[in-house]
Amino acid sequence: MKETSVLFLLILTSVLSRAQIQAIRLTVSPSRSQFFEYESVTLICEDENRSDGWTVRRNTTRGTRKRCEGWGKLNGSTCNMNYLVPLDTGLYWCESMSGSSSSSSSIQLSVSGGSVILQSPVLPVMEGDDVTLSCRARNPTHNLPAAFYKDGSFIGDGPSGHMTLLHVSSSDEGLYKCNVKGHGESPSSRISVKEKLITSSPPSSESVTAAASPISTPPPFTVGLPVFIHLVVFSPYFISTLILVSLYRHKDKGDNLPNSVVMISSTLDE
Repeated sequence: MKETSVLFLLILTSVLSRAQIQAIRLTVSPSRSQFFEYESVTLICEDENRSDGWTVRRNTTRGTRKRCEGWGKLNGSTCNMNYLVPLDTGLYWCESMSGSSSSSSSIQLSVSGGSVILQSPVLPVMEGDDVTLSCRARNPTHNLPAAFYKDGSFIGDGPSGHMTLLHVSSSDEGLYKCNVKGHGESPSSRISVKEKLITSSPPSSESVTAAASPISTPPPFTVGLPVFIHLVVFSPYFISTLILVSLYRHKDKGDNLPNSVVMISSTLDE
């Protein structure tokens, strides 16, 4: 009994821990994975159950598992970073301030000291969605023609600095970067694709109606046709039987048969 209670508590703890992990996520504002040096960014720990109790941590060349202190300003579960520098490039995630192992998925942020960055989704995108990549130069700020690459291979040009990946799938996952002629190349950023869950849709009203409807009966003519054929085929025998019965009745009585009956009888005998 005691072992069963301990096992139940372990299972319950595991389920609650997973629920907390799924409930918390890190969002980035503005929502992109690359930034120019000296730009600012806000990291927010969003919790479905509560607003506080989480902090942002990171792994960079400056240190590992560093809380939002010194390199950022913590306000509740929000971490504000001003004046980004290339050394701020690294992994960021949300973690419980209570010291438990609950945490969110990590995201990669890149800070470029160069002249070009790639604006791409910082969070995984849904399978089947369209994803737009934008190549942005620091100066001038307007969009310039750009070349785009995936895993080091050229995938196409964007005359206005944009490229759209249509109906993405797992094959579109990889490292993307862009190049603006005369300005330089952006750092690489990974695009991840998450599988779309397929939910079974309820049956349509037409199918329900068809399933519930009784088998349709054929038209009246179709039903009566075999009866009609039966009467046509067997009616002479029926009539002849009636005539024979009439003949025998008249014969027993000694009556003379009507001429019409005699004629019909003769015809049927033939």
